[in-house]
Amino acid sequence: MKLHNVSKSFDGKSVLKNFSLEIQDGETVLISGVSGRGKTTLLRLMMGLILPDEGEVDDIPRSIAAVFQEDRLPNDFTPYVCVKMTAPRVVSGATVLNHLSEVGLADCTDKPVSQLSGGMRRRVAIARAIVCDALAVFLDEPFTGLDRETKLKTIDYIKKYTQGKTLIVVSHDDEDASLLNARKIRI
Repeated sequence: MKLHNVSKSFDGKSVLKNFSLEIQDGETVLISGVSGRGKTTLLRLMMGLILPDEGEVDDIPRSIAAVFQEDRLPNDFTPYVCVKMTAPRVVSGATVLNHLSEVGLADCTDKPVSQLSGGMRRRVAIARAIVCDALAVFLDEPFTGLDRETKLKTIDYIKKYTQGKTLIVVSHDDEDASLLNARKIRI
């Protein structure tokens, strides 16, 4: 994936200006920076969800999965349904339950998402993205609401299932780069 002199503005306010970056297939990258620097905008450009005002984004992976800053889970659905409905058809129900168990959600697979804590919803969103088995996974502040032990367990889960895939993570926590074995990009 390549970004060449990319610029993006919203309502006349420049968010990214002449930003360039190259990410190799299968690489893990952590993007950090202070609030308002354009980290989420950069992810949206790399996923092809928005177009740059100037510059080019090339080699967007043909299959992507994402965890956005907001979980985007249907409140009345269970974690099982949230993951299963976006999974490839070949993914069995047992596999979905296994993924939910690996992120510590075995006891709540049949509760409505609305009854889960923020950290639990976050892990449902992460499992949903991982189960998609995409070539590239984009995670925007994926560890929000997770205590340290749960965060470390979730990072191990992510690393296990994204080996050989491109993983791009936005985080304010500098330690996440070393925990994920990621190249750190500061914007």
